[in-house]
Amino acid sequence: MPGGVPKPELVIITGLSGSGKGTVLKALEDNGYYAVDNLPLELIPKFAEITKDSPTIRRAALVVDIREGDNLQRFPEVFARLKRRANARLLFLDADDDTLVRRFSETRRPHPLGADRSVLRSVRDERRRLDPIRALADHVMVTSEMSVHQLRKRIVENFGGREDSSLHVYLVSFGFRHGVPAESDLVFDVRFLPNPHYIPEFRDQTGKNPGVSRYIRSFPQTGEFIERLTSLLLYLIPHYVTEGKTYLTIAVGCTGGHHRSVMMAEEIGRRLRKAGHTVKTSHRDIEKSLS
Repeated sequence: MPGGVPKPELVIITGLSGSGKGTVLKALEDNGYYAVDNLPLELIPKFAEITKDSPTIRRAALVVDIREGDNLQRFPEVFARLKRRANARLLFLDADDDTLVRRFSETRRPHPLGADRSVLRSVRDERRRLDPIRALADHVMVTSEMSVHQLRKRIVENFGGREDSSLHVYLVSFGFRHGVPAESDLVFDVRFLPNPHYIPEFRDQTGKNPGVSRYIRSFPQTGEFIERLTSLLLYLIPHYVTEGKTYLTIAVGCTGGHHRSVMMAEEIGRRLRKAGHTVKTSHRDIEKSLS
């Protein structure tokens, strides 16, 4: 409606198994779409209605594919009705037969049409069944020559999203005595810095304490390490963005996770925010016992 709130956008993803539908759905989800995989055909109109009436969901994406079975032949009829009532687009992903066969071989996953025949035969059968749906597509994307990262980039370019904030940085301090955080992408060890734990007035404080912070900063290696690490991260982050990464967890560890790692995570987080990055800082072991 002119001057009104635009209709929520609904992207329906379909296409050949192995063509990248899961990658596309995840890319859209990372860029603000409410995402649903393998929604039963009969629920699509209801899902569109819920989306239209939702005060919070403005963009949604769902996958419909050969897993729907014989019901899939009803998709053209369902989609035609949907287009009349909603702001819906159909994205069809394709790839050549050789590429699809190779991808199934590499992942060692069975084709959805069954493992009792060759993958090539299943791919050709699936292609035949999907031809009527391909003819309805608003966008056809052939992924044969695309890497996962190139496909994600193409989706962001074509469907918009939060590209300017596509990488979220999580800085977590921790203590090595409690184990390295399993979710870490990058781990930095600051146990080479002098330990405030052995200064009586600082023992029961944390790296957030100004006195503790001043003590750690009083050593020349601290300042040099902060500069070098900041420079490294500012170099790396744009490359992670280019490769399609949306979350980067940087773990900074000391012995107990109370002093040096906390101070360092706070400082690096401050510098990355100043450089324009979206950063969340947490301190995993700051409340744990010092003994």
